[in-house]
Amino acid sequence: MSKAMKIAIVDDEKDMRQSISQWLALSGFDTETFASAEDALKVIGADYPGILVADVKMPGMDGMQLLRKVKSLDSTLPVIMITGHGDVPMAVEAMRIGAFDFLEKPFNPERMTEMAKKATQARRFALDARALRRELSDPGAIMRKLIGSSPVMERLREDILDLGQADGHVLIEGETGTGKTLVAHALHAVGSRASRRFVLVACSAFDDEALGRRLFGPAGEDDPLPAMEEARGGTLVLEDIEALSPAMQARLLTAINEQGTPAETRIVAICNLQEQGKTCESVLRPDLFYRLAALRITVPPLRARGEDILTLFTRLSEQFAEEYGCEAPQVTAQEAAQLLQAPWPGNVRQLINVAERAVLQNRRGTGTIASLLMAESDEGGKPAMTTEGKPLKEFVEAFERMLIDNTMRRHKGSIIAVMEELCLPRRTLNEKMAKYNLSRQDYL
Repeated sequence: MSKAMKIAIVDDEKDMRQSISQWLALSGFDTETFASAEDALKVIGADYPGILVADVKMPGMDGMQLLRKVKSLDSTLPVIMITGHGDVPMAVEAMRIGAFDFLEKPFNPERMTEMAKKATQARRFALDARALRRELSDPGAIMRKLIGSSPVMERLREDILDLGQADGHVLIEGETGTGKTLVAHALHAVGSRASRRFVLVACSAFDDEALGRRLFGPAGEDDPLPAMEEARGGTLVLEDIEALSPAMQARLLTAINEQGTPAETRIVAICNLQEQGKTCESVLRPDLFYRLAALRITVPPLRARGEDILTLFTRLSEQFAEEYGCEAPQVTAQEAAQLLQAPWPGNVRQLINVAERAVLQNRRGTGTIASLLMAESDEGGKPAMTTEGKPLKEFVEAFERMLIDNTMRRHKGSIIAVMEELCLPRRTLNEKMAKYNLSRQDYL
């Protein structure tokens, strides 16, 4: 749900910067223009959400000086330099300093667009990686992503805090789409290794030979360090641990045994077998399983999280609505009941897809949440439902909580506005907010 990347265009020639801006805007980019390097530097900082396109020859601070200044602020910020005919040696020097690429006048606009796409993609990757590193250094940021007040989510957060402080290897189990990788991030963030490396390897993405090199080496010239070495002193997460062949299981067990106790590198193994009728214990050799499962966490399926489903749907639809520049859909009582009763075989990942489609439907003014749930049903005629019956009181309370939460969020904690919209006296609203553990401070 990332926002569009910006492109800052710096050129002292008005016609040139406007023409570049217009072309890139037509190509779907968000542009802003500056007549001088000095003006651009008032806006561009270390976390500038985009890239820079700058002419080399400008009065005052020229493009080369601007490049050096920008690289000193943020070495990952891509800068595309525009050079005049005959300035190729200068362009080569710019590349040596760290320019992303250069265009020689007169240039093909299509070439500019293609270069901008590559540069903005590189910038997005760099900013995403930086944001992840910041999250990993802030345990609270990751724990806040584990949204929900259901008993199973309260227990999950307690387990993460307890096991995060321990030093043994951890096995994370749960159905597809429940957020097991997020739990692995949280375990690292709240533990004593939080300042050390966090390395994630998807075992199912490699064949045996490639996985052996990725985990244990030897690494080729263009390969990263072997994961066991890269994660030394930190946390190594192995996704899809069930995909390991017997030979790779033996190599991993040897590497674990060689570490001794306490382990130099903590291994967090993620298993995805619950919904397939198998278990991690049944597919791994026993000695490896018991080493990896010294500590265990089971991430609950979405259908077991009760009214958390409505809370998550609301948050997700609000985020998508902001991204698409439209209103989030209003959930009716019937749709809230259907969301709560749906079996959610794809768990949170499936809920994310439904929330995005609901927002897009709402933007077009067509369709309902119920129709989306019907589309998710194998039966095709009615929304899929869980086989577990729930009391009417539970549905009513969940809908009531969601309604108050949405209204408080929309009015930014204004009690008077919420009272007026919901036609509730203050005392009743206060009692219901206390009942549902809603605090006005959370909405201000």
